[in-house]
Amino acid sequence: MVNPQRPTSEAHAINPEDAQSGIRKGLTNYGDRGFSLFLRKAFIKGAGYTDQALERPVIGIASTGSAYNPCHGNMPQLLEAVKRGVLLAGGLPMDFPTISLHESFSQPTSMYLRNLMSMDTEEMLRAQPMDAVVLIGGCDKTVPAQLMGAASAGLPAVQLVTGSMLTGSHRSERVGACTDCRRYWGKFRAGEIDAEEVADVNNQLVASVGTCSVAGTASTMACIAEALGMSVPGGASPPAVTADRIRVAERTGTVAVQMARSGLTIDKVLTPEAFENAVRVLLAMGGSTNAIVHLAAIAGRMGYELDLKALDAMSRETPVLLDLKPSGDHYMEDFHAAGGMATLLRELKPLLHLDALTVTGRTLGEELEAAGPGFAQHVVRSRDNPIYPQGGIAVLYGNLAPEGAIIKQSAADARLMEHEGRAVVFENAQDLANRIDDPDLDVSADDILVLKNIGPKGAAMPEAGYLPIPKKLAAQGVKDMVRISDGRMSGTAFGTIVLHVTPEAAVGGPLAWVQNGDRIRLSVRERSIEWLVSEQELQARRAARPVREPTAARGYQHLFLKTVTQADRGADFDFLAAVEQKGSVPRR
Repeated sequence: MVNPQRPTSEAHAINPEDAQSGIRKGLTNYGDRGFSLFLRKAFIKGAGYTDQALERPVIGIASTGSAYNPCHGNMPQLLEAVKRGVLLAGGLPMDFPTISLHESFSQPTSMYLRNLMSMDTEEMLRAQPMDAVVLIGGCDKTVPAQLMGAASAGLPAVQLVTGSMLTGSHRSERVGACTDCRRYWGKFRAGEIDAEEVADVNNQLVASVGTCSVAGTASTMACIAEALGMSVPGGASPPAVTADRIRVAERTGTVAVQMARSGLTIDKVLTPEAFENAVRVLLAMGGSTNAIVHLAAIAGRMGYELDLKALDAMSRETPVLLDLKPSGDHYMEDFHAAGGMATLLRELKPLLHLDALTVTGRTLGEELEAAGPGFAQHVVRSRDNPIYPQGGIAVLYGNLAPEGAIIKQSAADARLMEHEGRAVVFENAQDLANRIDDPDLDVSADDILVLKNIGPKGAAMPEAGYLPIPKKLAAQGVKDMVRISDGRMSGTAFGTIVLHVTPEAAVGGPLAWVQNGDRIRLSVRERSIEWLVSEQELQARRAARPVREPTAARGYQHLFLKTVTQADRGADFDFLAAVEQKGSVPRR
């Protein structure tokens, strides 16, 4: 009888001269490669592996399951399906854990930890032997972190998103996280519903595990991953708890083995054409403003600088076509039923680079052809009947934002997009919390709420840019006001909100010296955000109140504050950007 643990041919013999692949890749250095492989095999065989199994291409599977992350609650099923796909294709699946981030369970912010997760991902891809990797993530910062880490590591990589949650029902009204979360909480603050009803709806907003069911950051990044060519066709839209999601996971495992064998590394997929396709999709879906920060960071890891002016030029010619909350009315499961990304990409076809390569080894155009002609549906509009005539996001410049700011114009109040008003200023998030509901707050509906010091260095860029309407105005029926900050807002949010003001207040951007009563003029049509003070007045204020950048004595906070870049560069760490600079995207 043959011992299954003993090599039966030369193919299984330990040979230190073998190619650097599979289990032989990245051997620990003991000064003797033969011994290094001998030792590695000895330990892995302790888990029950045979030599035959260890001769296969090794496919790493980055698992981000966590009890603190219900967006990833289907991780066990996804892992099983990916492993099945890997085994069917002749590979050896090896799952391993990394940091997992959930938007509602990360203090001080998930953005603070995104770069740490990207470093964890990158270093685990480098440290452990694998020929390709499947990245499983879903919640807002996990997919960007994984793509950033994989871009730096350079391996063949394929993204698998966990998928969106199902919608619930509240008193016969369909509801889903998290646009409806904000809508119902706004009703509660305004006194339109009572504590009992807001508690009832709280039980229905998240009807299953999975990511937010609207065009929030998670859904936006899922669609962007597919537009980049980084996930299998049809991978963005299936809800988390469906059989479709499991089948996507199985196919992802199979594709990872194919990538390992063909040597399809990530740099062959994340090209300028891919980034331009991703920007088109972001604009056409009315996607999350956060995606701009993440795309800038991912592009930076590949050696490209995100050009916000070129992005805005694309926005002027790219209409919003996806009827998805908060810009529209539907949810992700409706988008999936309407054909998902293939339907949206088909409408955008004249604006896309169809020759961009995808993880399948085929081009985007070839995959669209394989998806078929499409069918009648009402979730994705035609380009001659858009939800909004321009892209969902506009880029603003002016003396308040010399390096740019953004606004989600498709989710803003048209009456406020050309507006001048008096500034009502909050120095930081704590000041906002202390005073926003003060009945004595000097504020009217025509004023402009300004929140400082919530940028990357000021507060690790929380989603506090969605300033609540002051309670006394909400009670009067005010639903929207112009709001300005150097922070972010959730992609599920809506309103006339100017974000990512750069440079931020904490590093001495002009926002630092805005005072109560100053006049600010917003013109989305002109793409401008102007602070109506003289240069002499600004210089006097700078001299009277010099800014001191935040610092920390030790630890990760020290590293973060010392090296984090501004929003227009992705709020990444400066030392993680690619060494070789290749130009800018989108290309002008």
